[in-house]
Amino acid sequence: MRIVLQRVSEASVKIEGEIRGQISYGLLILLGIETTDTSEDIDWLLGKVLQMRIFSDSEGKMNESILDKNGELLIISQFTLHASIKKGNRPGFTKAAPPEIAIPLYTEFISKAKLQIPGKVQTGIFGTDMKVSLVNDGPVTVIIDSKNKE
Repeated sequence: MRIVLQRVSEASVKIEGEIRGQISYGLLILLGIETTDTSEDIDWLLGKVLQMRIFSDSEGKMNESILDKNGELLIISQFTLHASIKKGNRPGFTKAAPPEIAIPLYTEFISKAKLQIPGKVQTGIFGTDMKVSLVNDGPVTVIIDSKNKE
């Protein structure tokens, strides 16, 4: 499971011209699920996301988490995070989980996030064409991969 995490001052997702999810201060999470992912990947990643100290404290140091700031999450599925460009110039997506694997894990990720920060989680819709807008605050962008725990 791989995520691109962006600290935002605002973010939204539109589907067919309608705003589906919108947050102010918080984190935009682009979530890519691969075929070998499990609930353990969700638990590890969500723990990292919620505890990651990437928000400024009163002294301007990145020392506070999304929980400390009472921020919001916007979670968007993005299978292209598992693109492989090993051969040729067209990305391949064989590592990306098919919907029958990805949808339950995506739903579980969202459910667990909502339990941790009730009323503060917005989402896109899996498998749809989405238009994501954001104002990256900082900018701060972090890539986290549950298969490569750096």
